[in-house]
Amino acid sequence: QVQLEESGGGTVQPGGSLKLSCVVSGGTLAYYQIGWFRQAPGKEREGVSCRRSGDGSTRYGSSVRGRFTISRDNAKNTMYLQMNNLKDEDTAVYYCAASRRSLITSRCLIDSEYEYWGRGTQVTVSS
Repeated sequence: QVQLEESGGGTVQPGGSLKLSCVVSGGTLAYYQIGWFRQAPGKEREGVSCRRSGDGSTRYGSSVRGRFTISRDNAKNTMYLQMNNLKDEDTAVYYCAASRRSLITSRCLIDSEYEYWGRGTQVTVSS
């Protein structure tokens, strides 16, 4: 059974940085498409970033493009989300997700495309 577990969340001041990690167990990360999503209180879950296996193509939500970077270390079965220049509106619970489906890049920010999810980690940006 594939399981995902996030870590690295916390509270940071505006302009600060955090790096989220997500360890995958029960499967080989190299074969999975990966994504990061977030959900703020009272809002729907939104796609933050995704990365395909194989060609490694990436996609970012418009609100985080240029500030966040998704990466993966297949040897460690771990995916990452580096978040820089954080803003108040980045406050949310962040989830990692993985899929064995053959996702096209244009659909990899859609949460219904993913079968496996972590439980989430809280990120709070506040002065």
